[in-house]
Amino acid sequence: MAESSVDGPAPARTLEGAGAIVTGGASGLGAASARALVARGARVALVDVNAEQTERTAGGLGDSAVALTADVTDEDAVSKAVEAARQQIGNLRVAVLCAGVGWAERVVARHGPAQMEFFQKVMQVNVIGTYNVLRLTAAAMAENEPDEDGARGAVVMTASVAAFDGQIGQTAYSASKGAIVSLTLPAARDLSRFGIRVNTIAPGVFDTPLLGALPEETRDSLAAGIPFPSRLGQPDDFALLACQLVENPYVNGETIRLDGALRMAPK
Repeated sequence: MAESSVDGPAPARTLEGAGAIVTGGASGLGAASARALVARGARVALVDVNAEQTERTAGGLGDSAVALTADVTDEDAVSKAVEAARQQIGNLRVAVLCAGVGWAERVVARHGPAQMEFFQKVMQVNVIGTYNVLRLTAAAMAENEPDEDGARGAVVMTASVAAFDGQIGQTAYSASKGAIVSLTLPAARDLSRFGIRVNTIAPGVFDTPLLGALPEETRDSLAAGIPFPSRLGQPDDFALLACQLVENPYVNGETIRLDGALRMAPK
């Protein structure tokens, strides 16, 4: 066991007054993350393609939140959103990237081979969109004055357990989320010279608007398959871990499964 430093462990990063940007912030995991950040004293810019819902979500968070509209795959739109966030909430020190889409289709189905347009769409949003926001928010963080530990910011990306346990029909989604997992460590190493940490959360089965459309019987069945706790993950569970990853100064380059010990069956 390593001996403790004479000076003791580095203190947790405080979120009080920190500027944060959350993509996919209009609902689900992003909205929960924005709420948690505001509750900890951060000023948050919610970014989403759904302008009306983003305004409504940000409005519910009071003066500590602003709503911005951008498609994460659009370089110019995200660049403008990052700059607008810096002007409205101050220097960005936190980014939580939750924007994403899903699609279910087998490689070969009754109609023939899978449709390339849907595979490309999932990869475009989940991989290109995530990388686009990562690079632009990190560039903004790199301009921050470092704290006493040399830190300038922290990024939390969103993968999925599908990156590891992809089910039948999840080739596009699993491939996109596997790319986020693979991106995490080299991005953390790339940005280490700026004092910017990068971590990823891989959620399991979460009670988001997507699952909300399922019948109650199906939702109960999904929950029963989770070892413990035997319930669907809540967006607040994700938000709690996102904040903890920002606050803990020594967690870097990690992908953490958040799934109640679930391992997905083939179907």
